[in-house]
Amino acid sequence: MQPVDAKSFESLDLNASFQALESSDKGLSSSEASTRLAQFGSNLLEEKETPLWRRLISYFWAPIPWMIEVAAVLSAINGDWKSFFVIFAMLLINGGIGFWEEKGANDALKALKNQLALKARVLRDQQWQSIDAAQLVPGDVVRLRLGDILPADIKLISGDYLSVDQSALTGESLPVNKKSGDVAYSGNIAKQGEMLGLVYETGSATFFGRTASLVQKAVLNIGNFLIVLALSLSLLLIVVELVRGLPFLTLLTFVLVVVVASIPVAMPAVLSVTMALGALALSRMKAIVSKLTSIEEMAGVDILCSDKTGTLTQNKITLGESALFAAQNEQELILAAALASKAEDADAIDNAVLAGLPDRDKTLAAFTQDKFIPFDPISKRTEGQLHGSDGKKFRVSKGAPQVLIEMAKLADAERAKAEKVVEDAAAKGFRTLGVVRSDDDAQNWRFLGILSLLDPPRVDSKQTIMEAQEHGIEVKMVTGDHQAIASEIAGQLNLGTHILTVDDRLSKFAEGGVLPQALGDEIEHSDGFAQVFPEHKYAIVKALQQRGHIVAMTGDGVNDAPALKQADVGIAVSGATDAARGAAALILTAPGLNVIVKAVEEARRIFERMTSYTVYRIAMTLDILFFVVIAMLIFNSYPLTAIMVVLLSLLDDIPIMTIAWDHTAVQKSPVHWEMPRVLSLSSAMGLLAFAGTFGLYLLTRFVFHIPLPEAQSIMFLQLIAGGHLMLFLTRVRGPFWRPPYPAPILLLAILGTQIVGVAIVGFGWLMTAVPWTTIGLVWAYNVVWMLLADFAKLGIHRLMDHEAAHQSRFLRTLNHSLHPALTQLERDGAGFQRNIRQAFTHFMRGGDSK
Repeated sequence: MQPVDAKSFESLDLNASFQALESSDKGLSSSEASTRLAQFGSNLLEEKETPLWRRLISYFWAPIPWMIEVAAVLSAINGDWKSFFVIFAMLLINGGIGFWEEKGANDALKALKNQLALKARVLRDQQWQSIDAAQLVPGDVVRLRLGDILPADIKLISGDYLSVDQSALTGESLPVNKKSGDVAYSGNIAKQGEMLGLVYETGSATFFGRTASLVQKAVLNIGNFLIVLALSLSLLLIVVELVRGLPFLTLLTFVLVVVVASIPVAMPAVLSVTMALGALALSRMKAIVSKLTSIEEMAGVDILCSDKTGTLTQNKITLGESALFAAQNEQELILAAALASKAEDADAIDNAVLAGLPDRDKTLAAFTQDKFIPFDPISKRTEGQLHGSDGKKFRVSKGAPQVLIEMAKLADAERAKAEKVVEDAAAKGFRTLGVVRSDDDAQNWRFLGILSLLDPPRVDSKQTIMEAQEHGIEVKMVTGDHQAIASEIAGQLNLGTHILTVDDRLSKFAEGGVLPQALGDEIEHSDGFAQVFPEHKYAIVKALQQRGHIVAMTGDGVNDAPALKQADVGIAVSGATDAARGAAALILTAPGLNVIVKAVEEARRIFERMTSYTVYRIAMTLDILFFVVIAMLIFNSYPLTAIMVVLLSLLDDIPIMTIAWDHTAVQKSPVHWEMPRVLSLSSAMGLLAFAGTFGLYLLTRFVFHIPLPEAQSIMFLQLIAGGHLMLFLTRVRGPFWRPPYPAPILLLAILGTQIVGVAIVGFGWLMTAVPWTTIGLVWAYNVVWMLLADFAKLGIHRLMDHEAAHQSRFLRTLNHSLHPALTQLERDGAGFQRNIRQAFTHFMRGGDSK
């Protein structure tokens, strides 16, 4: 097949289009599709990868590497070749570590991206199949329906209409209706309708591929104040020591090395790798993260708004008892509902209805479906337009009973009877489906009856909800079903039975109105929501967020996308539409609430790893900086050599690389960046470490009168031993000797670096040797310090917990006593707290937004 010219192809009629692509309405064969895949390539946008040499050079061409390179050059100018080679080794190793960490993060993200690949329903070998959209080729016939992201450039060939959102390409805010013969481009979203289409361009040849410019770079920037501190103290040191007469080049070399060792250069990379590997772990739990930064929000979720169907229930719908109205018998009722279904769509309700027909294929063969209008959340029904073997045309529709009751214009008595059937079924936890028929082209509809549908709760839902509640997460049910159904299912799951039926107040708020105080209270204190439309989901999320909550919301439909985007963590459930998956931060590949709870637990573990590393890094920076600067200012001598500082930096990086695999505890309440706690704990630990380091320096120099070269070696050992022992303290909130214990890889990394450090000092490699007895005493000194520091850590945590509890009690009391007079202030205050939290999260990401 020869490639087609896109512009001229779009003007061809359908027959000419099939001829140009050497295809037909029966699609392609598998062998022909394979041939074309080899000719045209995968249906993917080509991503320009940075060449390896350029990525490597980037680790040596930036402000931090420049400082190391200048230090190396100055060492060579001074004739200190030993320092030159060690500093040069530091440059190479730092670059290698950065490259390795970036590779780990990129590999993890590539694995996630593969799992997020779009699917397409394609006609191959005259059979409908679901394949990866990347395997589509020109000439394929595909089925497009509500919620699909169009996988290629397509000419529509059959069907009634397709309402397409083209805003991603054209900026048009309203969907555009497409009919047979029109074209729709890759990346557009099907908002309504269902049609078949002919693929004519794929991959980079599509309209989207020709215009797309993909630039995505996320940079985590944390600890800026440490950089400022390091530079400020270094500048002070340079000025003072120059006045004292120290050689400028020697001093500058030393200060540059100290600054590089102190600045948390690896912090953004470590946090990125920790989140990327954590996201890969989540994917193995059937929860795929589409945005790394959503892990932070997930760890802090305190309200989960969960869909009922498929998440809390099994989504294995079966028919129950029927209520007959105009239908002569149950089979007539089920047949009419089946004729308003489409087996190819594999819809759960359609499958249940079709399964109720005995000898289905033979029964349906007597009818021809001329047109099918699929379900959408606005009309809340499906419709089939058919003719029988006698040629007589008729219409059937199935959907929400209240909608079809209005269509059939039931008399008061019949209406009351139908409503009672619905209410009685709902009280037993049954959903209901109305069925109508028209023989006069929709002028009049006959109400045939009501089918009941049973979707029992998942076996694990009740236990999972209890686990979520133990983790400080309040679960609220969200369903489009009747209040009685929602209340019955919620009661079975121990969610509570206070279910709020949405009304016009919520609709007005969703359209941009003000949230009434009373409605806000109802939303916050309800156990779930019934008769919910997609726009109500958005309003529920927004209302809860205004009251200071971190909200997760599940969804599966195209119209759920606004709510998923608004939520702190939008969750696309298993089987969700492409549009919902595109809007979500977390995409589930397995059904059930259990997947979400496990994802929250893992997110909290990831967050704990990031927090413990941050505390450790700040504390170590304070220890090294204050010790070097204060010792030099007071005693006018170098407490460490430049080589020692370089070795400290290198040995410190090895355990840091393994933090992403460490074992951590799962906090029993939502977690977020508590800046006062982080700064208080890290500052206290850093000052304690500095006190221990400076105290040992005083002992070596002025009590035991150890010569300066040997004292420098002792201080090198002190900083290695004390620093890595501190990592054992910061990784857990409780005593360091209690579970969770360090991961084997972290333990081995720390033990390995300690052995190397002891060997360097004991054998006198690159520094003055220290007696083994002294090495043992230094270790004993650090073990004692470790115990004292751990008690101090526990005290700080208790003090912070007590302060938080005290503030919480005070605010509850204040809120209770002043509630009548300060309702508006309370709401504004909650919104202000939320804004502060979002601003802080924004700062912690270094300006990266969702």
